[in-house]
Amino acid sequence: MKLRLLLAGGILLALPAIATAADDPVDPPEGDDIVVTGTFQRDPRDAASPMSVLADEALDRSLRPQLGEALARLPGVSATSFGPNASRPILRGLAGERVRVLTDGIGAFDVSNTSADHAVAIDPLLSERIEVLRGPASLRFGSSAIGGVVNVLDRRIPTTVPDAPVALQARGSLGSAADERSAGANIGVRVSERFVVGGGGSLTDTGDLRVGGPVLSGRLRDQARGSADPAIRALADLSGRLANTSARTRTANVGAAFIDDGGDLGVAITRYETRYGLPIRYALTPGAEQEAVRIAAEQWRADLRASVVLPGLFERLSLRAGYADYSHVEGSAEAGTTFANEGLEARVELRQRQRGGWQGVSGVQTFFRDFRAVGAEAFVPPNETVQNGLFTLQEFAAGPVRFEGGGRVEWTGIHSQTAGFDRDFTGTSIAGGAFWSVARGVKLGLNLSSTARAPAAEELLADGAHIGTQSYEIGDRSFGIERARGVELIARLSGPAWRLDASAYRTRFAGYIYEFETGQVLEDLPVFRFAQGRATYRGFEVEGEARFVERHGFTLKADGLVDAVRATIDGFGPAPRIPPLRLLGGIEGRGDRFGMRAEIEHSTRQTRVTGFETTTDAFSVVNLSADWRPLAGRELRLTLSASNLFDVVARRHASFLKDYAPLAGRDVRFGLSVGL
Repeated sequence: MKLRLLLAGGILLALPAIATAADDPVDPPEGDDIVVTGTFQRDPRDAASPMSVLADEALDRSLRPQLGEALARLPGVSATSFGPNASRPILRGLAGERVRVLTDGIGAFDVSNTSADHAVAIDPLLSERIEVLRGPASLRFGSSAIGGVVNVLDRRIPTTVPDAPVALQARGSLGSAADERSAGANIGVRVSERFVVGGGGSLTDTGDLRVGGPVLSGRLRDQARGSADPAIRALADLSGRLANTSARTRTANVGAAFIDDGGDLGVAITRYETRYGLPIRYALTPGAEQEAVRIAAEQWRADLRASVVLPGLFERLSLRAGYADYSHVEGSAEAGTTFANEGLEARVELRQRQRGGWQGVSGVQTFFRDFRAVGAEAFVPPNETVQNGLFTLQEFAAGPVRFEGGGRVEWTGIHSQTAGFDRDFTGTSIAGGAFWSVARGVKLGLNLSSTARAPAAEELLADGAHIGTQSYEIGDRSFGIERARGVELIARLSGPAWRLDASAYRTRFAGYIYEFETGQVLEDLPVFRFAQGRATYRGFEVEGEARFVERHGFTLKADGLVDAVRATIDGFGPAPRIPPLRLLGGIEGRGDRFGMRAEIEHSTRQTRVTGFETTTDAFSVVNLSADWRPLAGRELRLTLSASNLFDVVARRHASFLKDYAPLAGRDVRFGLSVGL
């Protein structure tokens, strides 16, 4: 492995160069909707790559302790919802190893991709904005972004030198459903005109989550009522609170940056700690065991950002790197298993100076992961992963047509001395898109992609009981590269007071990696085995808005979205845990200092299920919110919201625990956001 680490370090010194003739640089556009995660900063509606942004008032009213729940109302996005304390984003039905979750462009260095019961080691409370990116631009971040990228942007590394001697950003909230108390802040101190130091942190405390009705699904309640055991029959009447779902999270960070017209250099150190419980899978057969699993996680993390402005052919050379040491103990009061993950990731990029309609960026990326699991239920042996990649993303505008394209070559090595395993994989990915402004207010796009992902260590080497998911998981060491070929059609229409965005996509997988239940039982747990096959994902997303009133600084508008995905594995049937058709509509009024919103979200019944999952009932939830900026010209915002106003029982089909853990009941929240 030392040789591989030396190779990874050496690759950082070798930058690919794609030269174009020099021209004057173009300043990036400005605005709240500008996406910075993609190749170039721009309005999402002007890019071939589909993008979504959560910021400002929408971010304040959507924030939850876990990232998946915060994003679940964006088009094409759902969440794993393994109880209120572990929820990772699902993009177009894809999750886990197929979605990269980043903080300021670098991975989270946790083990949330290993299993749905592991929380993401990112606190959304400190975020400034959250961006979701799909399409050609996602190749910049690695083959694990085959489904898309979620990037949480914050100010742990200062990005600007404040005009005032001290700058403050703070956010706090109170939530009724889990007796939630949370607060977070970042402070920047201007030391000189080009140097700033900062620091901050966050804290969140929650009790057991209150739900809108019965804890168990109707099928499980019927099973409990039919038992001869009085204790099991009593489970049919469980309601009110999800036992063992309290949580406590603490973060702290300190950073500094030198920022100049010629470049910048910044660093940050972050400490993350969380203690949380998982909803109980109640035993409905006499003598079966049930455990109240709790997880105690901690992470030390260091981040580096640097760039320098270049003369001549290239505009900027930049470096983004991160290192983290993560561990968590998972288990009941009697026993626990320790999961440890030490990671390093670095990306060097060389941005071309724009000439005419041509611009681009090329770079190298290296990633190292040292994973260890120690304990009676360590279902994956210790292993190391080294991944090195070369990528380029290019764009060319010719009149009304913009072309985007990218390519990535990635080398992955997975080694486990304990398991006697050592394999290397090489994957090549390409993607391209065209975006055509057909006429005023009419834009059409087409994206094509062929991407490759090396199997993860967990998919190759798993062999043991996993207490969090209550299953015995078995991998397959013979797996090859997972390949996906996709096509997407995009239409964006707009008029003076309305807009409509629509996309339809189809992705065909070869070597698709999935789990299936074998029917066997080992160590009193059902056996799930990983397999490879062919699969097809197809779906659509439509969102739009219409403004009815725009006068005297007041706007009244209605908006809505509908999305759906259908996934089938050849010879197996429906892919498991695929979100059903969803519709969301809202009406919003907003003035200079005050805004109100009402919305209803309807999730249809999901009946396309595999043999080891159950159908999920439809549900509709109504949400209300209001925000007020009492001081003109100041960044002070008060938010009052009521989610799931009518206290309905809602179960998310993508959740492993949907039959044991519904979503939150009525949740009245008060939030405060301050910027000075």
